[in-house]
Amino acid sequence: MELLLVILIGLLYAAGIYMMLRRSMVKLILGLILLGNGANMLIFLLGRIVKGKPPIIDSAEKMFTEIYADPVPQALILTAIVISFGLQSFAIILVKRAYKITDTDDLDELNTTDEIYE
Repeated sequence: MELLLVILIGLLYAAGIYMMLRRSMVKLILGLILLGNGANMLIFLLGRIVKGKPPIIDSAEKMFTEIYADPVPQALILTAIVISFGLQSFAIILVKRAYKITDTDDLDELNTTDEIYE
């Protein structure tokens, strides 16, 4: 299971970086989304995959005596999902506004300091 997730994380990183290096702003945002999902899966994998063992200590025990699921990576991933959603929504609105002004999606054509679009 871990090997499959490692391969999937590698594919998400590769696809995300490839999409971010394209000339289109939409592909840039899609690459950002893929890269963020790959990072979330990497954090999840580093927290170990433990099936059916919640991080709950019995009232009679003082500490964990067997394998348990670590809640910290799950909390980090949840926070990262919320932050990435905010970043993605801001980027989509920014791209929409830039496309409305310039009528182009190509990043090379936006690399000018002339103010002819106003």
